[in-house]
Amino acid sequence: MPNYNIPFSPPDITEAEIAEVADTLRSGWITTGPKTKELERRLSQYTQTPKTVCLNSATAALELILRVLEVGPGDEVIVPAMTYTASCSVITHVGATPVMVDIQADTFEMDYDLLEQAITEKTKVIIPVELAGIVCNYDRLFQVVEKKRDLFTASSKWQKAFNRIVIVSDSAHALGSTYKGQPAGSIADFTSFSFHAVKNFTTAEGGSATWKANPAIDDEEMYKEFQILSLHGQTKDALAKMQLGSWEYDIVTPAYKCNMTDIMASLGLVQLDRYPSLLGRRKDIVDRYDRGFAGSRIHPLAHKTDTVESSRHLYITHVEGASLEERNLIIQE
Repeated sequence: MPNYNIPFSPPDITEAEIAEVADTLRSGWITTGPKTKELERRLSQYTQTPKTVCLNSATAALELILRVLEVGPGDEVIVPAMTYTASCSVITHVGATPVMVDIQADTFEMDYDLLEQAITEKTKVIIPVELAGIVCNYDRLFQVVEKKRDLFTASSKWQKAFNRIVIVSDSAHALGSTYKGQPAGSIADFTSFSFHAVKNFTTAEGGSATWKANPAIDDEEMYKEFQILSLHGQTKDALAKMQLGSWEYDIVTPAYKCNMTDIMASLGLVQLDRYPSLLGRRKDIVDRYDRGFAGSRIHPLAHKTDTVESSRHLYITHVEGASLEERNLIIQE
């Protein structure tokens, strides 16, 4: 059998993305501006959420969600033990304590029985991770937080909007995934997406934060808080300051600099146009792999079930009976 060198996830960039970026460069507006705002609007439409905030990474999105919720020292945030460092690092960035929960034997989701045992009076947030684009069991997650509602004491305005542990999904891999027909982004209380170069949908670097509709949340006020935290605590971004008579602004908090630029958003606007076909191609490839491995000792994760339709970001397999050395040899060769 011939060996093929298949590179890991090169970005799928066409002349359409290149033309859109060139248009932005010629426009003279290359930082956060009209194209970023348009991408936010279209992503909210795609994920069926009230608002989206585009940022420079999913890591920034996760951290700002925790900061908007005012999670900090003395608080605990639960995260699966099997995840990328960013899911856990952001917890320490805000001064809270990460609590790691082991995963289930046959999936990469948290063991929900262990999750329930890990919840204390200090638990403010649970961060489930949609590894490979496979959406977690949100029925079970919300069942757990409702069962433990009596342990929760809100310590900030937005925590009071929930009055229970808040579920913040790390959906870095899951743009386009669904759970019982609902798109990722509209399922958890808050969701972060990644648009890094190796993701299904890319803006080179980049990510976004969004939240599902909640009658206790003023969406414009929430959006404004994210904007302030992502732009040095300024009450206006560059686009707003350019409007006639709108030059004056205030710095209301010592915040951060993690906004998305219009150059990045230009890529995203075209990628979103192409995204249904990109996901369709991934489905074809995964289906072919599944057929090829059927009946073998190679067992892939299920990207489609009765409740889940995955974005098929990664094709992760378990090689039955393989030793660590054999696994490494397979990867090496």
